Amino acid sequence: MKGADMSRPMPGLPPPRPIPLKERSSLLFVEKGQIDVLDGAFVLVGHNGIRTHIPIGGLACLMLEPGTRVSHAAAALAARAGTLLIWVGEAGVRLYASGQPGGARADRLLLQARLALDDAARLKVVRKMYALRFGEDAPERRSVDQLRGIEGSRVRETYRLLARTHGAEWDGRRYDPHEWDTANLVNRCLSAATAALYGITEAAILAAGYAPAIGFLHTGKPQSFVYDIADIVKFETVVPEAFRVAAAVQHERPLDGQRISDPVAAVRHRCRDQFRRTNILGRLIPLIEEILSAGGAEMPPAQDEAMPVAFKDAKGLGDAGHRG
Repeated sequence: MKGADMSRPMPGLPPPRPIPLKERSSLLFVEKGQIDVLDGAFVLVGHNGIRTHIPIGGLACLMLEPGTRVSHAAAALAARAGTLLIWVGEAGVRLYASGQPGGARADRLLLQARLALDDAARLKVVRKMYALRFGEDAPERRSVDQLRGIEGSRVRETYRLLARTHGAEWDGRRYDPHEWDTANLVNRCLSAATAALYGITEAAILAAGYAPAIGFLHTGKPQSFVYDIADIVKFETVVPEAFRVAAAVQHERPLDGQRISDPVAAVRHRCRDQFRRTNILGRLIPLIEEILSAGGAEMPPAQDEAMPVAFKDAKGLGDAGHRG
């Protein structure tokens, strides 16, 4: 069955406009199925032929797990809707590839690169991230490497305190992304929780027109900036949920009145609900702008030869940097 050709608009209908990121649902995990565009709709076709419609324009990102195939028409429609497609391993713990719904704003990419390459500006950005994460200013006269070490120590202590608060058995953050099954229960729950947060954070970074790879505290990885931003909010959003689920399973007790048979699925559902309660999608882009503004550099002017934004939207419905 062939998918619809999404390269041309449907007769009689105007081109679709992207929904602002802050008004979308966070993410959806999909496995074992064919994703296609059938009768103009974005659908998941199961092995039994049953179609499940997916409101692609209302999602920040779609996490594609093993066993998922995606047609060209589906990838094109997701790009036009501004929804990030991320190909991941089991439970989302390994990133294999991702789409690019944003990143069209060269001025923002140039600003990010300028701040990362200027040692003084980079330190200002890192200090701002530290203050936002821990609620206090970073120690004076410390380098980026020194602040990274201080942060690592505080993070380990935060994990320990949260484990104790929720009654989870804890012996440290250890897991091998290449050997998912070798991790213990609490580390699998934490990996599933942070993978969900990294997905929507990358979607926000791209929607705002920045590059996931250009980080400040984290460097040298395809998602360095994703880790920078996500780490600021993870201990108030997803990490407590992971410990709650792990503790309930470890002590064989119900959580919110329900027995947990699939810890990873339970973590994902609770993270999704937490994203909705905390309005995380509405917070991420302003958070990114606040962090980068600490560097003290001005946004470079748009060049005369720069291509226009794909969606001209005078009402400001789309996020800055949206490709369309």
